[in-house]
Amino acid sequence: MPEITPELVLQLREMTNAGFLQCKTALVEAGGDLQKAVEVLRKRGQATAAKVAAREAKDGLIAQHILPGARAGILVEVNCNTDFVARNDQFKAFCDEVARTLLANPQADLELARTALVAKLGENIQIRRHQKFELPPGQPGMIAAYIHHGGKVGVLVEVGATQEATLARDEFKQLVKDITLQVAAGNPGAVSREQVPTEVLEKEKEIAAAQFKNKPPQALARIVEGKLEKFYQTYCLLDQGFVKKNSEVSVKEHLAEVAKALGDQVTIRRFVRFQVGEGVA
Repeated sequence: MPEITPELVLQLREMTNAGFLQCKTALVEAGGDLQKAVEVLRKRGQATAAKVAAREAKDGLIAQHILPGARAGILVEVNCNTDFVARNDQFKAFCDEVARTLLANPQADLELARTALVAKLGENIQIRRHQKFELPPGQPGMIAAYIHHGGKVGVLVEVGATQEATLARDEFKQLVKDITLQVAAGNPGAVSREQVPTEVLEKEKEIAAAQFKNKPPQALARIVEGKLEKFYQTYCLLDQGFVKKNSEVSVKEHLAEVAKALGDQVTIRRFVRFQVGEGVA
């Protein structure tokens, strides 16, 4: 068993805010293993992490990391209790480190680092979710991210091409950047109409039909079709008005214009958009 040194006890104290004797006893029981000692203290209710874990973590930050070459990237959401901690430099650094670590290894165990930060900041900190995009070998494209609104909204996109030379063109790079901004501002639910989930589409039809249920069948069909068209213009990224051109052209039209200038086929393959606290009851 490793020697239970004062330095090791002090390290455990900093991680858990537990008492000196409590930390020493936990380390002895854990055979000198810091991670196991943290678990021992948490089970006994002697660690700060255990005491604050029940508090809701609805605030926090979205962080991102893109590898050099832009062929892989990740978006993560890390939650805390208050905006005060979300603006803390230690919390921000932790979020960035989480993104870097999970991009390299999505199965990485970050519990020790998380627990240590809980002890330092005194809030319930949770690594809530993450999404990684990576291009298959030989497939031209670019992964890009954008963090908006003080870290409260984040976007990760994959835009593809068919020619490697396209990736170095400024027009392509600008397009990819613009798409991240579009997703952040427009909050679409899918790239295209074909990707709209069947249950979402059926619900929209049901709502539209219920609003005009007294109309004759032929008129109702046209009304529902018109309602769906407006729905697509909000829900589908390609159908949205392009924000940088005051919505006078659609994203699909702008994409085609840039692709023509590049002499290549350009495709928005996928995206993910995180907003801090969304879906948290």
